[in-house]
Amino acid sequence: MELETPRLRLDALRLDDAPVLYGYRSDPEVGRYQNWRPASQAEVERFIRRQAAITSPAPEQWMQRAIRLRADGTLVGDLAFCVSADGQAEFGVTLATQRQGQGYAREALRGLFGFLFNHLDVHRVHASIDPRNASSMAMVLALGLRQEAHFRESLRFHGEWVDDAVFAMLAREWRAMDATDTGDAATR
Repeated sequence: MELETPRLRLDALRLDDAPVLYGYRSDPEVGRYQNWRPASQAEVERFIRRQAAITSPAPEQWMQRAIRLRADGTLVGDLAFCVSADGQAEFGVTLATQRQGQGYAREALRGLFGFLFNHLDVHRVHASIDPRNASSMAMVLALGLRQEAHFRESLRFHGEWVDDAVFAMLAREWRAMDATDTGDAATR
């Protein structure tokens, strides 16, 4: 699965991405709200090898894609999604610190949502966000997702009890948005 947006290309992670991926994924500020904080570049390489075997979305399987600049192929982040057997998709996105605040995560997710809703016929997308991650919450709200829940100290995460906020959007809500605002990605 490969997607293109106006500035980005979403495609498979490659072994030569390992140093950059490890660099931002092991950054304490980037990893603060992430489930996966790799301990070594070798762990990242193993992860990339496992992901290389996943060429198309399959029910109940997480698929990780690189977020690259279309202009030169520079890896700026990654996103993941998992489609359930009943047509719902959970997603997450991570950007290198120096690439945050430039609209890349929002653009990548718009492309992903277009793919999920228009090509995989997903009924609902959702994300679980630590409410202390204000920038991620603002981004998903700007994309049109709504906050559906706020669970108090419901997750044991990195050694502490944290809140969990759930955001979601239905396919019909996505389709009702102005087509010029969807950033629908081209599928390759």
